[in-house]
Amino acid sequence: MTVELIPVRDDERETFIRNLQAAFKKAAIEEGFGGDEVISREDVIATCDAAGTQMLNIVRAGVIVGGAVVVIRPNNRNELALLYISVEHIGEGIGAAAWRAIEARYPQTEVWETMTPYFAKRNLHFYINKCGFHAVEFFSPRHPSPEADEDLPDGEYGFRFEKVMSK
Repeated sequence: MTVELIPVRDDERETFIRNLQAAFKKAAIEEGFGGDEVISREDVIATCDAAGTQMLNIVRAGVIVGGAVVVIRPNNRNELALLYISVEHIGEGIGAAAWRAIEARYPQTEVWETMTPYFAKRNLHFYINKCGFHAVEFFSPRHPSPEADEDLPDGEYGFRFEKVMSK
């Protein structure tokens, strides 16, 4: 499967945010965490407006099927801040294709980092088994994340992953 990564235009920003929130909400419901807002609009905007951030639509056959937010840093230690697949396209292999496209788009990256909440079993499978990340840190009340309320939906439990890129 082939996907394209196309920068989000200003007039697509609100749709991107709504679609991301819908995908995160669906995942939380599937994991038994109810339908409350999983990631706030304010948190998405803060992430998207951070230095070095690029918002990308994931496009398959001319249709936007997801999105990603990456943070590209001068030290080549980059971050996958957010990744979502549109609700109607989950399970079609788009996520793995998108990750391959992200790696290809940023070949200078030495290390990729990302985080996910502890309850997101699908994310754990995806990052470890499909994308080659390794869990390098587990956040909990005894070992809180430096950005506790900002990067994990419940503010307490989650994993930090890294993928060291071979040169």
